[in-house]
Amino acid sequence: MKNRLKLLEIDPLLAPFEGDIRLRDERYRGVKKQLLGGGGSLSDFANGSLYYGFHPTEGGWVYREWAPHAEAVHLFGDFNGWDREAHPCRKLENGNWELRVKGPVPHQSEVKVQITADGTFFDRIPLYVRRAVQDPLTFGFNGQIWWPDEPFVWTDGDFVRRRDTPPLIYECHVGMAGEEPKVSSFREFTETVLPRVKRLGYNTVQLMAVMEHPYYASFGYQISNFFAVSSRLGTPEDLKALINTAHGMGIAVLLDLVHSHAAKNTAEGIAAFDGTEYQFFHAGPQGDHPAWNTKLFDYGKPQVLHFLLSNLKYWLTEYHFDGFRFDGVTSMLYHDHGLGESFDSYQKYFSMNTDVEAVTYLQLANDLIREVSPNAVTVAEDMSGMPGMCVPIADGGIGFDYRLSMGVPDFWIKTLKSQKDEDWDLGKMWFELTTRRPQEKNIGYCESHDQAMVGDKTLIFWLADAEMYWHMDLNSHSDVIERAIALHKMIRLVTFSLAGEGYLNFMGNEFGHPEWIDMPREGNGNSYQYARRQWSLADSPFLRYQHLQAFDMAMIDLQNSGNLLGAPSNLQTLSHNRKLLVYRRGDYLFALNFHPVNDCKTKLPPPEKGRVWQPVLHTAETRFGGWMESGDLPPAGPEPLFLPRRSGVVYKLS
Repeated sequence: MKNRLKLLEIDPLLAPFEGDIRLRDERYRGVKKQLLGGGGSLSDFANGSLYYGFHPTEGGWVYREWAPHAEAVHLFGDFNGWDREAHPCRKLENGNWELRVKGPVPHQSEVKVQITADGTFFDRIPLYVRRAVQDPLTFGFNGQIWWPDEPFVWTDGDFVRRRDTPPLIYECHVGMAGEEPKVSSFREFTETVLPRVKRLGYNTVQLMAVMEHPYYASFGYQISNFFAVSSRLGTPEDLKALINTAHGMGIAVLLDLVHSHAAKNTAEGIAAFDGTEYQFFHAGPQGDHPAWNTKLFDYGKPQVLHFLLSNLKYWLTEYHFDGFRFDGVTSMLYHDHGLGESFDSYQKYFSMNTDVEAVTYLQLANDLIREVSPNAVTVAEDMSGMPGMCVPIADGGIGFDYRLSMGVPDFWIKTLKSQKDEDWDLGKMWFELTTRRPQEKNIGYCESHDQAMVGDKTLIFWLADAEMYWHMDLNSHSDVIERAIALHKMIRLVTFSLAGEGYLNFMGNEFGHPEWIDMPREGNGNSYQYARRQWSLADSPFLRYQHLQAFDMAMIDLQNSGNLLGAPSNLQTLSHNRKLLVYRRGDYLFALNFHPVNDCKTKLPPPEKGRVWQPVLHTAETRFGGWMESGDLPPAGPEPLFLPRRSGVVYKLS
């Protein structure tokens, strides 16, 4: 008799699909056995970066490539005067090619590889190149051999990211993290932004657009060179210094990983590297993403699994990343990429539309990551709600630690866009913020970079719009701004405390950054004007942005001082008529009055015998731009609590 998978106990509604879940589990084990040949580990298997690419040897160096359809392979570059014929590669087994060279190759040599296939030849960038640089004349990219004289010296040996610590994620795009309208660097980020992240209280930085991408306006989501650090941002050593410094501050660093698709570029990327469309990707229409204009990996090919798994291990070991946020997981899970799908029944998760090969890859990826770095964290960007996404593989799941609460920002934008304050339904709010798969952890957030992009609006823009440009100074008064600041704080507080077991914020959103993000592109004259962050607004003593930043710091401190997100949440009181929401999470009690006009009084549930509810945060405190002096709020007693309109208070058991 087969053992009952724990996933079926966690969610009994999955009982009709037990066969599908067992097939998923069996397929994972079968593919893993096939890859390992009955022995070894996934970590041993995922060593592509140690074999392919450029490596020093005794008295010289070796270059290896995988190009199964190629008839000839030649390496050329400034090391040989760009002579296409001087360095032919020798064909090995299984589509591999090798070149051994006597003598040194200069550090930072620019190279390309000429592939001959089907009687013609074309130029490509080596697949495992660790750096690619743009030619200022042609604007094309060349690979670059990166062998610095001195290896980077890590000093982060004492840093360990604890897996039981809820991640407080500060989502960042390094290139637009400076105030100047330009591409900022890893070094500038290390010097100016990391100390700010530490001061704000976040324990994790999530870096976007790290892997090389030729089109800057893609925000780093159309990858060309999977083992290369974006040369726009600096050198590999600069990235290592950033991560090393973050670890010294006690901050973990996640890589925003794109294994869901790749750039179509052939001259710069891996598409049609050996002359075929099917080397890495599906052939025909199945290999093209209909919405993103990108290429789609064939996760059923062992060589593709080797490439992608090796890529994961490379970023973990070479750069000491502490885990990954997997982008576009929904697109991977379904043959139709989830486009326009409502996912309103369990049947839609277990059908012919499900890409079981992609599911297996995600399981293998999580398995490998745990092998290489047991304390690493993985986050899935999945809007479909696939059951078992964040359940261990051994229990029938896919193995992620967290999924993003992607429906929450959609709920807030829809609410602000279409409803007046008096029409807000707190029952629906509670449902949207608390509903998630049983025993699966979420990262809660009310907005990310998606909501900050041009064409959309951030929370503060939906709340205040153009009034932000005229009435954010301390001496100005505006009812619109007063409402915006009050609700900005309350929305963040209720989302932070209810929507997940971790939390995410995009850089600058914590203080209501007034500009949208518009990356340089043809449509805006390739301007960097809105590809920046104006930190000086939050630091100015004359502007109200400082109050939103101060509130965010105090809110984050609730977790850092009391493990709020590690505690269960349970509803104590819910009143629709008075717009009042009262709930408890662990040792914390929250009371929020969303009414736009009326103050209210309400009784709080009594604390355990011998303990008292001590106030720790009130959205209306003067330090947050309100009228209530910090420390004026007494402990909660048997008398009703007075709660002004559009304000919230947090108590802690003592």
